[in-house]
Amino acid sequence: MRESRQLGLAVFAPEGRMPRLVPPSELLRGDGNAKTRLLEEFYHSIKDCQKCPLGATRTHFVFGVGDADAELVFVGEAPGYDEDMQGEPFVGKAGQLLTRIIAAMGLSRRDVYICNVLKCRPPENRNPHPDEVALCSPYLHRQLEIIAPKVVVGLGKFGCETLLGRTVAITRERGRWQQYRGIPVMPTYHPSYLLRNPDAKREVWEDMKEVMRRLGIKSRQFDPGRE
Repeated sequence: MRESRQLGLAVFAPEGRMPRLVPPSELLRGDGNAKTRLLEEFYHSIKDCQKCPLGATRTHFVFGVGDADAELVFVGEAPGYDEDMQGEPFVGKAGQLLTRIIAAMGLSRRDVYICNVLKCRPPENRNPHPDEVALCSPYLHRQLEIIAPKVVVGLGKFGCETLLGRTVAITRERGRWQQYRGIPVMPTYHPSYLLRNPDAKREVWEDMKEVMRRLGIKSRQFDPGRE
């Protein structure tokens, strides 16, 4: 067996056979310390990004938070006011709801990884512009490559569209498994939508039960109407 490294990929092949390229995420599966180091290095390489005008108006570059070796990653669209002030994703009212949903799954924010497509807050919390998504989404793709989760939950239209690479009608596609580079994706409503439409919490909980089944997490009793 011979091994060499080329362009961040490992090449494995028995003598006389064609080599197999193995992505870094496969090599690092289960190695949380190595993934933490890679995420930290990646953060420091991009935290001063000025590729789009949002870099000039942000307070903090909001990278992500959680376990670098998480089996489950939640992807939203962009930081809001509270996230921009604190430098951590999903810490405002919508984030507090997401934290309660994660807790109802028997997990904590430390057990999962949480991030957004955009790392800087759009003015007045407007929707991300296509050029902003195009410039910032490679950062998300690299985060997911390093973490290599077993499941990704797309929160809302923009998170799901970036993951799936196409237009998404979230009301029709939530609850239906999709794929992101071989990783199962569960599209669901963004927590901010649930704050405006609390009846939809039951649908999101059904989606989370599907995620729990996929990850082998025992289902728990939960009343979304009280959350």
